[in-house]
Amino acid sequence: MTPDDARSHGLDAWAAFFETLSPATLDRLPELTVAEVRFRDPFNDAHGRDAVRAVLAHTLDGCRDLRFTVTHRLYASDLAILRWRFEAMLPAIGRLDVIGTSEVRQAADGRVSEHIDHWDSGEQIYLRLPLLGAPLRLIQRRLGAAPPERPGA
Repeated sequence: MTPDDARSHGLDAWAAFFETLSPATLDRLPELTVAEVRFRDPFNDAHGRDAVRAVLAHTLDGCRDLRFTVTHRLYASDLAILRWRFEAMLPAIGRLDVIGTSEVRQAADGRVSEHIDHWDSGEQIYLRLPLLGAPLRLIQRRLGAAPPERPGA
């Protein structure tokens, strides 16, 4: 298997891991990642498989009807990009539907060494929180150049 084949196979396996994420699939982390894997998202910066497992377990514990769908895979010589959709029900804010991307770096054997998520946590989470949302929406309106759209306009 060539290094490109290993990376492609490894990325496909990583995408499938997220698309089938459950408490049982967390046991696959050793086959999919290097021991010192890094996982970063807007709320976490985890180093090592145990820390990544804890982040993913926390996500599974806090979300109902969780579903990841990987819609695109882009490859470069040293980096892959996944575009995805994450859907879940969160107790404090209700239905969550997020489009995001992940930078994925891999070892020569295709295992993931770094996974960095990019998505708008401000719009998707903070603006929707009961006590925090109103002041943040006010700041957003004051900093924005365009007036907010009015429904029905």
